[in-house]
Amino acid sequence: MFYRAMKGFIRTAVTCFAMLATLSCSTTRVLQDGEYRLAGNRISVTNDPKFNLNEIEPYLKQKPNSYFIFGWNPFLNVYNWQTGKDNGWDRFVRKIGVAPVVYDPELVDSSIENVRNHLEYLGYYGSRIRSKIFVRGKRVTVEYEVTLGKRYPINSITYRLPEGEFAEDFLADTVNSTVHVGDFLSEDALSEESGRSSAAMRDIGYYGFNRNYYFYEADTLSVPGHAALELTVNEYTRNETGANARPFRKFRINNVTVSYPKSLKIKEKIIRNLNTIHPGEIYSETDIGNTYSRLSSLRMFNGINIEMTQVDTSLVDCMIDLSQSRLQGFKINLEASINSTGLFGISPQLSYYHKNIFRGGEWLNLSFMGNFQFMFNNSVRSNEFGVSAGLSFPKFLGLPYRLFKGPLIPRTDINLSYNYQSRPEYTRNIISTSFGYNGNIRSRFFYQVYPVQLNIVRLFDLDPNFYSSLSNDPFMKNAYQNHFDLGLGSTFYYTTDADVNPKTSYFYTRLQFDISGNLLSAFKPLMDKDDAGAGMIWNTPYSQYVRAEVTVGKTWRFGRSDGQAVAVRFLAGAGYAYGNSSALPFEKHFYAGGSNSLRGWQARTVGPGLAPMDRTFLIPNQTGDIKMEANAEYRFHMFWKMEGAAFIDAGNVWTFREAGSEGHSSRLTPETFARSIAANWGVGVRLDLDFLVIRVDMGLKVHDPARERRWVGPSQWFRRDGYAVHFGVGYPF
Repeated sequence: MFYRAMKGFIRTAVTCFAMLATLSCSTTRVLQDGEYRLAGNRISVTNDPKFNLNEIEPYLKQKPNSYFIFGWNPFLNVYNWQTGKDNGWDRFVRKIGVAPVVYDPELVDSSIENVRNHLEYLGYYGSRIRSKIFVRGKRVTVEYEVTLGKRYPINSITYRLPEGEFAEDFLADTVNSTVHVGDFLSEDALSEESGRSSAAMRDIGYYGFNRNYYFYEADTLSVPGHAALELTVNEYTRNETGANARPFRKFRINNVTVSYPKSLKIKEKIIRNLNTIHPGEIYSETDIGNTYSRLSSLRMFNGINIEMTQVDTSLVDCMIDLSQSRLQGFKINLEASINSTGLFGISPQLSYYHKNIFRGGEWLNLSFMGNFQFMFNNSVRSNEFGVSAGLSFPKFLGLPYRLFKGPLIPRTDINLSYNYQSRPEYTRNIISTSFGYNGNIRSRFFYQVYPVQLNIVRLFDLDPNFYSSLSNDPFMKNAYQNHFDLGLGSTFYYTTDADVNPKTSYFYTRLQFDISGNLLSAFKPLMDKDDAGAGMIWNTPYSQYVRAEVTVGKTWRFGRSDGQAVAVRFLAGAGYAYGNSSALPFEKHFYAGGSNSLRGWQARTVGPGLAPMDRTFLIPNQTGDIKMEANAEYRFHMFWKMEGAAFIDAGNVWTFREAGSEGHSSRLTPETFARSIAANWGVGVRLDLDFLVIRVDMGLKVHDPARERRWVGPSQWFRRDGYAVHFGVGYPF
């Protein structure tokens, strides 16, 4: 009953939106006489087809409205629904719509000047830019035709430096220079090198030294077509004269003081161990940056101000001022989904955190979670509850601070959790604990290494019919048994942008690896054995397996002000049981479907392979030993903080050993691979609050391996088992 109502609601919403979108095809109706809408900018470079046009586009003063959905912006049409009476309707339309960009010829001229100046900054001297205006009705397209100017390769570099220690240090650093003979002359390159070089000099003691002491001269006449570059470093800045000259000297640290609010009850030795600025040492900007990063990593301070004050001609005092941030609080997360069969899934999570629980920068995190699946007017349901506690120390336990000189210090994590699962077929308790280290390098490479991971799993109240059905499938029977899992695990993650909600294009890759049971296998001869010969601990077989999963993703953002992006992800994983085990522990199986996976399905309702839904489980629980998945999503800004998305997902899970019925193989084989790929498409809306993204996605099945007729046409999308709706927090990938 519910899914019929949902289907009717969706059809009505789609029909109403289509009718509204066609009420006005005009995007220029609100323009005054003599006004034109800027429909687009086109840029062409006549003498270098490989030139990156993104170097020019940001310097155009006027940009057209953004477009999405095949070059259409429906909110531009919405703005033109105004009646001209300035009533409530018009105000509402203006608020949710997007006003057309009115073409301004003066901005074309200033854009040309802007682009010319930027090209000269890049080293193209004497560039020519012409504009062409194309008018079609009330729409204008501006074409910028660019002819790049002359470039001058550098044929020599000479230096004029103050004599003494400074000259020796400066010349020693020139091996790291980013400007070389043969490079093209450009102010951009010289500015970048000045910044790099001056930072290098500050790092070896030259406090206060900066790029304003650099003076460049380029001779393009002595050798026609080339540039002879001369760099002069004066003892006075560009805004001064020789009368203000001051000899360059190396400085040492004099006094170091640290201040913070008395309400911040933290052990002084923690601050002392994280600080890398020490009296008597040579002034170093790297030490200042490292101290800032190490203190920031505690996440206890709203502000960290490190101020250096010159005392005399060779000494500087250091003052570190810390302001306290909020040390404790709560976090709430919620995911929900529903599919066309009327199966609901809700996953709430409540977490409490404290950043200084023992006054040493230790993080405490307590988390309470639930996962509930149910149908209205049906007593069958699945309930899961979990509680976890994590304690993180701001040091590598077992090793002294002095061994870590860089900007970040690894943290030591100790975790403990309990999970209770109640399903119609069984009840399961899982106790888990782990000990390990985590950290990152330059906020790009993140790692978690856990030498100790322990899971103890106990099953109770197995339904007799369910247990009887497992007897016919030894693979599944071994997965659903008590087990003792002791091993190690690790996660390695690399990204080009570590922001929670990146605003630029970025790439990431993640590798997760677990291995269990190998250490215990050395003691197997001393253990009791079960009927199958498996070694047991506390009357429970221990697990032995290896499992790995790799994820690669890329998000391209484009149209600077348009808020458009294309995101893709590919992941693959496999787990294999051996030795003391004939099957992976069930909690280590792979599954597909859900708000972050194949969104045409709910979690654990896909696969394995060609196998149909296992009716042994009253609540779906489809899993496998292998997983492959690919996702692609187009994201676009709609209005205010609302974003839209269109996506496709494809993938499945498979088993190593056959678990399907005849003709419905669950195994991954070359013959069945293509037929066993599940695929969906869908659309979604997101509310981007900068610090948080709330989203709703609806996935529609296109290819369902579990059906006799696997291809799913439009006529079936809104029928039973044709779609799923997901609510989540954050982007899916």
